[in-house]
Amino acid sequence: MKKPKLHFDSELPHQKAAVDAVCDLFHGQESGHSLFTVSGNNADLFTPAAGVGNRLRILPEQLRANLNEVQERNGLPLSSPADLRDERDLNFTVEMETGTGKTYVYLRTVYELNRRFGFTKFIVVVPSVAIREGVHKSLQITEDHFKAIYDGTPLRYFTYDSAQLGQVRNFAYSSGIELMIVTAAAINKQATAKIYQRSEQTGGEAPIELIRQVRPILIVDEPQSVDGGPQGRGRQALRAMDPLFSLRYSATHVDVFNMVYKLDAVDAYQAGLVKQIEVAGGAVEHAHGRPFVRLEKVSTRKNDHTATVVVDAMKSGHVVRETRKVGSGDSLEEITNNRVYEGLLVGDVTKGRGKGDPGYIQIYGGGIDEYLKEGEAYGDIPVLERARHLINKTIRVHLERELELRSRGIKVLSLFFIDRVDRYRAEDPDGNPVPGEYAKIFENEYAKLRRHPQYSVLFDGADLDAEPGAVHQGYFARDAKGKPKDIKEGAAQDGADAERAYDLIMREKERLLSLEEPVKFIFSHSALREGWDNPNVFQICSLREMGTERQRRQTIGRGLRLAVNQEGQRLHGFDVNTLTVVATESLEQFAASLQTEYEQDAKVSFGRIEPHQFSGLLLPGGHGNRLGSESSQRLFAALQESGYIQGNGKIDAQRLQQALAENAFTLPEEFSGLEAAVAEQLQQRAKGVTINDRDERRTVKVRKQVFESPQFRELWDRIKHKTTYRVDFDPEKLIANAAKALKEELRIQPARMLWTTTTLAINERGVETGARSTSAPQLIDQGEVPLPDILSELAEQTRLTRRTIHRILSESGRFKEFHRNPQEFMALAAEKIMEERRAALVDGIKYVKLGEDDVYAQELFLTEELHGYLHRNLTPAAKSVYEEVRYDSEVERKFVEELESADDVEVYAKLPAWFKVPTPFGSYNPDWAIVRRLPDGERRLYLVIETKGTQQEGSLRPEERGKIKCGRRHFAALGTDVTFEQADAWRHVTSLF
Repeated sequence: MKKPKLHFDSELPHQKAAVDAVCDLFHGQESGHSLFTVSGNNADLFTPAAGVGNRLRILPEQLRANLNEVQERNGLPLSSPADLRDERDLNFTVEMETGTGKTYVYLRTVYELNRRFGFTKFIVVVPSVAIREGVHKSLQITEDHFKAIYDGTPLRYFTYDSAQLGQVRNFAYSSGIELMIVTAAAINKQATAKIYQRSEQTGGEAPIELIRQVRPILIVDEPQSVDGGPQGRGRQALRAMDPLFSLRYSATHVDVFNMVYKLDAVDAYQAGLVKQIEVAGGAVEHAHGRPFVRLEKVSTRKNDHTATVVVDAMKSGHVVRETRKVGSGDSLEEITNNRVYEGLLVGDVTKGRGKGDPGYIQIYGGGIDEYLKEGEAYGDIPVLERARHLINKTIRVHLERELELRSRGIKVLSLFFIDRVDRYRAEDPDGNPVPGEYAKIFENEYAKLRRHPQYSVLFDGADLDAEPGAVHQGYFARDAKGKPKDIKEGAAQDGADAERAYDLIMREKERLLSLEEPVKFIFSHSALREGWDNPNVFQICSLREMGTERQRRQTIGRGLRLAVNQEGQRLHGFDVNTLTVVATESLEQFAASLQTEYEQDAKVSFGRIEPHQFSGLLLPGGHGNRLGSESSQRLFAALQESGYIQGNGKIDAQRLQQALAENAFTLPEEFSGLEAAVAEQLQQRAKGVTINDRDERRTVKVRKQVFESPQFRELWDRIKHKTTYRVDFDPEKLIANAAKALKEELRIQPARMLWTTTTLAINERGVETGARSTSAPQLIDQGEVPLPDILSELAEQTRLTRRTIHRILSESGRFKEFHRNPQEFMALAAEKIMEERRAALVDGIKYVKLGEDDVYAQELFLTEELHGYLHRNLTPAAKSVYEEVRYDSEVERKFVEELESADDVEVYAKLPAWFKVPTPFGSYNPDWAIVRRLPDGERRLYLVIETKGTQQEGSLRPEERGKIKCGRRHFAALGTDVTFEQADAWRHVTSLF
């Protein structure tokens, strides 16, 4: 069987930024390691030898300065000196949304910390077997990728096994990079865990002693589940390892220590780093013939003995399913004004006993006496009838997605979550396994749907009467006899029962991605909501109520990762990457509840922005300087004064859009040139994450009248040709420009001390600071500072030769300042040299048109399907090659309106994602192709337009500017009189001609 080999992109900006955020904390750290000696108690077995460990060689003051610089760069609140006061308990936090490559990032950080600073001992601590197996699999599939990046540097990794403690000794004494994966359950019981007990396998020492002496770097995966709640047994166990420092990675941190990088749900969605989400909501209507009660939540507040329930209330003669607060003794008939609840009362309201333990309510009367736990319902339609509809809908959506994607070599997977294993895999009286109720329903519904003419092409040549059991499979924990069993996340997760659940679903992830593997529908226990995902899960169906906290977010998290094809290549764009959640609630209910989970669980502030979040903005001028924390707060205050931000940080999106539409969005002179960047950041935060309605999904059709028109054919003939490029720049000019930039723009600050004095006042509001006064800075003598290999470091970062770097530094005349502050000098020098390198690439690029057969065929418009959502990202169009235009931003939507109303526009097209221009910065997809009739009525202009939120190219990111300049040269090389421009509105395009 051919299994796709997953490919990894080493140049993804968000992942590189997360790696650099950690590594840049240790600028000034000299490379090396420490040695220690352990004398074993059993001298007959072991001879004392030198172990190899990590060592921190950086002053606390430098670490604090590095931390604040990283935080400002990434728009994060600054840590105070008190946050780093305990040098034996250093913790740094990285937040990354599920599906954006968190595991890849921390594994690459391991390699990078070794390359830059010589650190060799790492321990990954995970909360469960599921995540442990996922990490181990990630190490296997990225091994070749990392060896290619890091010149074959080997990394030895293993999972901690209390029966093989000799591995811990090897871990301590090896001089290479060592990585151990351990579950929290193996370390958080100090009285009984073998890691704390002496063992002959480790030379008579307790394994924990060897671990302490190497001063490992801890990587805590999902620390909110590792720390151990209020009692903090997990945190105690982590500190017992005496780590050099700890790196904490999660999408849902509970405790935040020194945040250095943050990529939340809004950022990930806006950047297209995860799938977009659509919901096929299956809300039940007109089934109100019996009393319905669903328990949402029992209050956890002290002295509050109420519960939140969903009931069918009568309003204006109609039944409306609504949320109500109830308490013991309440009459549900009175609360709902609905006679179907006659005699039905609320009895006991019972709180849960702790975190994860559900609350209960009793409902009784009229012959009913039932206890409901949170998430359960009484009076709903029968469980199996509901399941039949959910399974049928999931199969339909799956087959429709297969019709779209199979021709592109993309395997489509669907995932069902169930609570009870016996509903899928049961036993007959003799103990033999037989299909459960869900499996029978699935096979019946699948058999019916595959005979539907709409899906016939998917089963061409297949035996439609054959057993459909081959396309679905269940993955559950199994006991020692191999029988499936129910498990709960966090219970017995370090045992063999749980481990048996993950063989195919986790360890053989590539096999599930193969088109030759018949399994396409996966049934699994709800405990797999955490720790497992597959990039090609396109449908998720939970055959249960999603009533408790985090269930929606955990559910969608299993399918957010971007899809891959049969070559293992990651695919981008929402055309492919759409995750459909088949739910038993309406779109509005699902979206509202999911947003609540994001706000409460992930601390995402939808529609709000915080004072520090502008600090990472690059200042105009291209020198790499950033706005900084203090200026960010002044900008925030100015935006508040102008009414764009309210007192609580909420963005006034309507006021912002009106100002942008009227070209009236301005900032104080201090922030001149940042208008486009600030507006873009405000718009992104205001939009949040969009949940699409599956029923509003449309396939965008080609408008044949425009597609077959002479004007569009002439336009396409002028832009369809492909090109190749070569870069022919003058290395002497690059050296001269880079040396000049270093000479004129490099500002290296020596180490210094700045004294700030303030008064403290203690009053009823707490401790407040008074006016501050600051002394003149005083230089600090750091003594002998270790000097890194600057030529190798800069050559690695800039991809230039050591000889070229040597000449740039020599001709700049600034190299003597390297001794003043080595790490700062290297960082700033790399930034300036990279700016000049990018400019040289663009200045020296030459495009050449390929042969007449190397073109983008116009017929691709007819074969490539495009999808969108009404009222979300589709707008009707008459002059476009498509009947509706799909837009990606408010700027594009308004541009479409202008094109449609402009008398001089004859036809236009939003260029599809497959229309790409090659550049040294990656493929570039221009926005628009337009035919404009000139005022004389005879001549026409053929235009390609790139729409951005600003007219000024200088306000764009360097990579964006580079791609636009390359696009201009590509179309010039075609020689077909196509004009390429960048603009923010059609009126600004017409003013150019």
